[in-house]
Amino acid sequence: MFESLFQSTTIPVLEQVVNFAQARQNVLAGNIANLDTPGYRTRDLSVADFHARLTQAIEARSQPQTIRSPGEPALPPHTELAHVAEESAGILRHDEDNVSPEKQVTEMVKNQIQHNLALTIMVSQFRLLQAAISERA
Repeated sequence: MFESLFQSTTIPVLEQVVNFAQARQNVLAGNIANLDTPGYRTRDLSVADFHARLTQAIEARSQPQTIRSPGEPALPPHTELAHVAEESAGILRHDEDNVSPEKQVTEMVKNQIQHNLALTIMVSQFRLLQAAISERA
């Protein structure tokens, strides 16, 4: 019951955004830690690829569910979003430029803002659910 309640909100999408931002923050921090390493090439997670996969999952989620024959297991509506995290594991790319520390820090700050925004919206969603459940809207 609660799973379907959560799946009807933006919480699963926000969860994917938070997970991606955390993974990207680790990669960017590794770049800063290794800037003085001879021959080190900076790395990053492709934000464009992540957004494209997330958009596809959201569109698939909003498609009307197909009618299944009796006995055929129904896929939960959040499976498309779960595949975003699995598919995002392979979108690591190496930047051929030797990027400056300033650019790496700027990317980290932008990533942190995205992370904090997703968490703020998620907290708001949980508060709305809590108010609805406790009938204190």
